[in-house]
Amino acid sequence: MITGLDHIAIATDDLQAAIKRFLEDFGIPLAGTEVVPTESTSTAFFPLPGTRIELVAPLDGQGPIAASVAKRGPGLHHICFSTDDIEGDIERLRAKGYRFTSDAPKPGAHGTRVIFLHPKSTGGVLIELAQHPTEPA
Repeated sequence: MITGLDHIAIATDDLQAAIKRFLEDFGIPLAGTEVVPTESTSTAFFPLPGTRIELVAPLDGQGPIAASVAKRGPGLHHICFSTDDIEGDIERLRAKGYRFTSDAPKPGAHGTRVIFLHPKSTGGVLIELAQHPTEPA
């Protein structure tokens, strides 16, 4: 089940300049950076009450973010919802006719499992679902 807004992602072709803008100009603290090899991206996260801003940049000029920036330029890339049952949400949304950009969830930042809904089935918005790892019992 979708449990909340996880983050809003902004694509950039210059991660360091974007980090500087959010950190120094806007005064939002940087929570850290991470490379996500499965998506060929470098990321930076800025926590805000109830959500985060995620900056995403192409890793070595490759991957879907590189293609997105080349086609549309830097800017809003996607919104991400947290889920506590990614497989259940995929099954439920597929049954309603939604399409995904992959067949199954992939590893994402912070140990998450993620999948993207294709924007052609969501009114033009790229939507990510992310399930965070659960704490051991």
